[in-house]
Amino acid sequence: MTSGQHLSAIKGAKVLMVGAGGIGCELLKTLALSGFQDIHIIDMDTIEVSNLNRQFLFRQSHVGQSKAKVARDAVLRFRPQISITPYHANVKDPDFNVDFFKQFSVVLNGLDNLDARRHVNRLCLAADVPLVESGTTGFLGQVTVHIKGQTECYECQPKPAPKTYPVCTITSTPSKFVHCIVWAKDLLFAKLFGDKNQDNDLNVRSNETASSSDHSEDVFERKKDEDIEQYAKRIYDHVFGHNIESALSNEETWKNRNKPRPIYVKDVLSDELFQQNGNADKMMESENLSSLSAMGYLGLKNPQDIWSLKENSRVFFAALKLFFSKRQKEIGNLSFDKDDHLAVEVVTAAANIRAASFGIPLHSLFEAKGIAGNIVHAVATTNAIIAGLIVIEAIKVLQNEAKNCRMTYCLEHPSRKMLLMPVEPFEPNKACYVCSETPLLLEVNTHRAKLRDVVEKIVTSKLGMNLPLITHGSSLLYEVGDDLDADMVANYAANLEKVLSELPYAITGGTTITVEDLQQELVCSINIKHREEFDEEKEPDGMVLHGWTQAPAVEKKDAAATNGASTSTTSKSAPNILEDDDELTILESGIETISSGKKRKLSDISTPEPLEEKRAKKVPEHVDDDGDVIVMLDDVTKENSL
Repeated sequence: MTSGQHLSAIKGAKVLMVGAGGIGCELLKTLALSGFQDIHIIDMDTIEVSNLNRQFLFRQSHVGQSKAKVARDAVLRFRPQISITPYHANVKDPDFNVDFFKQFSVVLNGLDNLDARRHVNRLCLAADVPLVESGTTGFLGQVTVHIKGQTECYECQPKPAPKTYPVCTITSTPSKFVHCIVWAKDLLFAKLFGDKNQDNDLNVRSNETASSSDHSEDVFERKKDEDIEQYAKRIYDHVFGHNIESALSNEETWKNRNKPRPIYVKDVLSDELFQQNGNADKMMESENLSSLSAMGYLGLKNPQDIWSLKENSRVFFAALKLFFSKRQKEIGNLSFDKDDHLAVEVVTAAANIRAASFGIPLHSLFEAKGIAGNIVHAVATTNAIIAGLIVIEAIKVLQNEAKNCRMTYCLEHPSRKMLLMPVEPFEPNKACYVCSETPLLLEVNTHRAKLRDVVEKIVTSKLGMNLPLITHGSSLLYEVGDDLDADMVANYAANLEKVLSELPYAITGGTTITVEDLQQELVCSINIKHREEFDEEKEPDGMVLHGWTQAPAVEKKDAAATNGASTSTTSKSAPNILEDDDELTILESGIETISSGKKRKLSDISTPEPLEEKRAKKVPEHVDDDGDVIVMLDDVTKENSL
């Protein structure tokens, strides 16, 4: 294509960007400088201080403002002649329907979560608009192209799931620091500052409490006239002392495990130190809520230092005092937020105290925050590289050169002398329920499971539908929408509570239901197979969906050793999905899942194996005399000296 046609394709394109964060800022800048004239941006987020180190379109004065709107204003300062339309909204809002997507030449994703990615993928398929997907984590990145009928869609291959841990491991037998973090975040923090009526294993009482006449009293309920110091000390002794002693009473558990040691306040802090911890009033009077910090009060300045057990205990007490003194109104409704510094301090200190009890190495606040928020810290350069690759692939799409499109992986360390690994896009997966409309199979006990179970555990959770409609034959069993009258809403609500086999049009083994999302224009057929029993541990949903595949969740490797960054092992991998903007689901290291269900390492792609028989095209090797790394972008060779 001539340069004139090339420029015409760019200038005549109408582009939709979804996400104005780490990748989005770089992408908007690159699109503007590449000659694109009509750009639309959707992002629901506002700017936070933690964004400023890499999202270069934003400044301190922009904190709290819309990312999409501020990004637009920043780019128009150096490209005032182009049109940029911002939407401070959720891409899943009804306004952004199939008709909205049809107006665009190409959609470019810079999102940070799986749910939104799936939603955009389905809208692009329904609107028949090409999608360029992307993601980064640390030094790793990837760009993939999805064209309806020509390449696999975003959901053709399974995506790694968040790692989950058995409750018994978290509450009774932790062996890794991540277990302590999950305990501190999801159990202790939730019990202290969330809904105190929720039951969890922290309600275990000591022998002393259980034998008292008032044994029904909730340990976490602050007693009348009990000051903050007394309450904090009682909680500390309960969760780190009494509960550990209670666990030790089950001798069978510790036959082949190292026994934990109970930790009480009197064992760690002298009365003098404990009283000092409760004397933070002067500091609190001068601090605003957003800058409250137990570290600041205690003079602990470096978040990368590993605190001692005594320091962790003091941080725990100081943080609790700050919460109960200055943020009392929030208590009862709080959930953990990685951007809430005081919350991170509580979780870090509690996790470290528990780790000390179980003989697990302690971690710094920096490391603990990364684990608690599933964070791999962003690298601005990776975002810039990925944004450039997105634009390159978008231009190919606009020039109708789909055959030249590539999935490109950005590596941390060279593989066969390359840091950018291009791979031919895969063909659509014929078994994909999204783009190939292949029926799914649901094994379920139709005499026990309710329609609500199917909606919550399958339709919304696994299939990612926002406005589901469920039919059995010509009978409508369930629907969601704002235009329903009161009788219909009541009827569908009643259906939710009915067992499948007792619905007006019974769902039993051998029947087929149709599930549809009108917003996404996605339709799935689900064949029902009755099954009596399920393994509670392996099949906790009480039902199993076949044809919908999700990569096995795998634990992140030693985060402490890497501060949440990538290791040399992961650097040579092609993760199936990478998340942008600091948010990272815990992924399996070095593995890519392909449609056959087998797994391979990216290093396999770069070896001179007979890849023509597989789905990837072998990339030629070019090495100059100086040993510099040659970065390959299809037929274009660029030299990058290390």
